[in-house]
Amino acid sequence: MGSGHTEWMQIALDEARSAQQHGDVPVGAVVVKDGRMVAARHNERELTNDPTAHAEVLALRDAAEVLGSWRLEGCSLYVTLEPCVMCGGALVNSRIHKVIYGAADEKAGACLSLYNVADDPRLNHQFELVPGILADECSQILLDFFQSVRADRSAT
Repeated sequence: MGSGHTEWMQIALDEARSAQQHGDVPVGAVVVKDGRMVAARHNERELTNDPTAHAEVLALRDAAEVLGSWRLEGCSLYVTLEPCVMCGGALVNSRIHKVIYGAADEKAGACLSLYNVADDPRLNHQFELVPGILADECSQILLDFFQSVRADRSAT
């Protein structure tokens, strides 16, 4: 699915919308290998009270289980928001091949914005980055969510 970045990102966006149903920040992630979806998850920090329950980490865990290996060589991760430092570290440690993300995260992004763990030669693994796929849609879902949260807070 070489030109299918937008199709996979649409699935990640669907996952992000699911996160909103339980009050989580709408971020979705999909792991793809050999043109097929291996895992798809969304943020669950609020749902599970787990600070590590980011969409990327959950999708990596599921993919490792499905594939029977923590080494996700040959896999690509599609995620609606640029991964943070924690998720960037998990991606390095998973040996992921490629990360495709939508919206940049100027406040916490570790895959170009603040840091670039994807291409740091000091680390034991590097991965390819493809930023900005459906960036406007991925940004808008986050903007809408946070506007709604602020409106709810000001109403109380």
